Amino acid sequence: MRILITAGPTREYLDDVRYLSNASSGRMGYAIAEAVLAAGHEAVLVSGPVSLTPSLGCEVHQVETTEELHTVCNRLFVGCQGVIATAAVCDYRPRERFQGKLAKTGVSLELELVETADVLADLGQQKGPRWIVGFALESDEFAHINALRKLKQKNCDAIVLNRPTAIGSTDNQIEIINQSGQSVVKYSGTKSDVARELWQWIENHLVEPLA
Repeated sequence: MRILITAGPTREYLDDVRYLSNASSGRMGYAIAEAVLAAGHEAVLVSGPVSLTPSLGCEVHQVETTEELHTVCNRLFVGCQGVIATAAVCDYRPRERFQGKLAKTGVSLELELVETADVLADLGQQKGPRWIVGFALESDEFAHINALRKLKQKNCDAIVLNRPTAIGSTDNQIEIINQSGQSVVKYSGTKSDVARELWQWIENHLVEPLA
């Protein structure tokens, strides 16, 4: 099988040197790519800017902005059997990107933001017989409800709920929610261990029924 995996953050530039982004390290996505390769499959990794080295044998496509991620994923998804979307996509971008570097003027700067493309929802609309696993990073008491809403809106087969403590950490705690809205399993440990458990669950519950 050929599996598409997204990882890391995206950046949305205000000017030529400043950007909006987040603190995603990309470790979860890179660990999943390693688990997919170890299981004998092809890993196609679309990565935002991170300080990680992909596993030997991994096909890597580097992107920076959300639009670049969107374009590359749309191009690659047609040749893959499934996607695991761990990328921490920047949901907003400045309406206008300024040329050069903005200088201080002594007055406040008003910044207008617009939504970026919803990469996972777009893949969900065109998935056909393929499967999709998304990630939902949620922090409040309605985390499960919010994750379930994302699962439905983005046409995922399962969604992985995790918490902000995962950002930049070597460890993770995840909860897998299936298409019927049930919390079916929880895993915790290093991101490498969690990635192996997650991939095993995907193979057992999403891959085999499509074989």
